[in-house]
Amino acid sequence: MEAIEKTLVGVFNYLLTIRIPDIIDIVIVAYIIYKVLMLLRRANSKNVARGILVILLVLWLSDAFNLNMINYLSGKIVEFGLIALVVIFQPELRKFLEKVGRGDLRTYFIRERDIGIMDTVIPAAVEACEEMSTERTGALIAFERAKSLKEYTANGTVINADLSVELLKNLFFINAPLHDGAVIVRDGKIAAAGCVLPLSKSKNLSKELGMRHRAGIGLSEESDAVVVIVSEETGSISIAEGGMLKRHLDRSNFEKILRSELIAEESPAGKQTFAEGLRAKFTRKKDEENQS
Repeated sequence: MEAIEKTLVGVFNYLLTIRIPDIIDIVIVAYIIYKVLMLLRRANSKNVARGILVILLVLWLSDAFNLNMINYLSGKIVEFGLIALVVIFQPELRKFLEKVGRGDLRTYFIRERDIGIMDTVIPAAVEACEEMSTERTGALIAFERAKSLKEYTANGTVINADLSVELLKNLFFINAPLHDGAVIVRDGKIAAAGCVLPLSKSKNLSKELGMRHRAGIGLSEESDAVVVIVSEETGSISIAEGGMLKRHLDRSNFEKILRSELIAEESPAGKQTFAEGLRAKFTRKKDEENQS
């Protein structure tokens, strides 16, 4: 009991030594770690993260067991690895630096989205996909999230119009000039149509998946976008997110997933701070663990 009291007293005395600059320092470091983890959540970065952990583990073990040659080589790999990481995450770094240059860095800390718009957009998208599914009309719709999809809207036709059932069906109508490409939705509006998306590089995909599904999975591997695919052959509705494909969705599950991915992480005021983001993600993870 005395040992516990001494420990608590020691912790309390240590906390008394913490100054405001220390708290600011901790918060900034925690935020940087958070943003790095968010970058590594991308499917095409998972192997990079594993590689970094393996190299750091080898570096630590070689130092602990005095393996000088391995330690030297691992140290050099880490030095060159920093340059490689800059190349890998060049789009994200560029976006961050652009925000710094424009003076709107605040948007990097507080994300804003009009939930009222998404509450209108999601039912319209669900209704359009249901009708296209019944009519066997193929469709490919990407909902942009944190990572910009400007490089893909650039190769399509700019629309910049409110999303509606009629507009989506007209864009994907079999004789329409833009029906073969993807529609990209940004902030509740159709930003562009007829966009060409990157095909998935995965070799484990089912052979029955067509080009639309491979393009949808490919974009979800390259970004954090939520991609909806309506099969022209079977009419089934699928969602690709994080390199994973959820197939044969009924209307209820389809809308539920869209709301979960596009709205659930937002606060009631339509803004999400760093702390709110962490809380939402931990809550969702806990719910998933309880369901499993």
